[in-house]
Amino acid sequence: MPIFETQEETPEIKERLHRVGITNLRTVAKINWKGSVYTFLPLFEVTIDVPAEKKGIHMSRLVESITESMSEAVESEVLEAHSSLEELGKCVIKHIEKKHPHKRAEVWIKTHLVIPRETPASGKTSYEPYDVEVGVIKNYDGSFEKVLRVKVIGNTVCPHAMANNNGKTHIQRAIGELEVRAPFSKEIPLEDMIDVVESSFSNPTYTLLKTVDENTVVQGMFTNPKFVEDVAREIFAKARERFPGKIRVKVISNESIHKHDVIAETWS
Repeated sequence: MPIFETQEETPEIKERLHRVGITNLRTVAKINWKGSVYTFLPLFEVTIDVPAEKKGIHMSRLVESITESMSEAVESEVLEAHSSLEELGKCVIKHIEKKHPHKRAEVWIKTHLVIPRETPASGKTSYEPYDVEVGVIKNYDGSFEKVLRVKVIGNTVCPHAMANNNGKTHIQRAIGELEVRAPFSKEIPLEDMIDVVESSFSNPTYTLLKTVDENTVVQGMFTNPKFVEDVAREIFAKARERFPGKIRVKVISNESIHKHDVIAETWS
């Protein structure tokens, strides 16, 4: 039975597509972080560009190229720990280059980074999870850039209510997001980005808290009241000072006395 390569036909509408590929591909990755090997089960999104004169990509070939790339990596690279998630992403692009022609490619990796923290009073170890995302982009000129994103949970204490209620006020959980877009060669540790966000809230939050820790956290919050705007500005200022590249900050305050939330966002 003949096989018709319909992907090679000329499309009715000739427009270049910048991103075509697969998403929500879960696999295994090992990263050598600070001398210790960590295992991740991240979600991958991998795309390439499609020229205007081509109807589509051979999706099975792309999936095959990803599968073979990951299979080779399982044998020789993924299980041999990489130094960072972005190094792993670039490695995947290099494998795709051998299997499918393209001029532009992207690899996005979403996962969780768990960092041990010491509780503020009892000194116990609390394992704190953080959402992280790493994007590696191969541009049309062959250069590489990366996008690093972290999401951190903290808290805020409203200074306006405090000033108008004899020190009584409302508190809320807040979510801070920091994105840095930079040349691939720039070293930007995800844990440093997390520290920048976490240190900008009224006080950090913890998974494990004994009573003495709870007291310390509450006292810390009330001695450091902040609007969501204050948090966003502080994250941005610290990030701009520490990290090269373009900075984007977004903070959402899950309000406790309103039926809506509050957002503050800025970028360079």
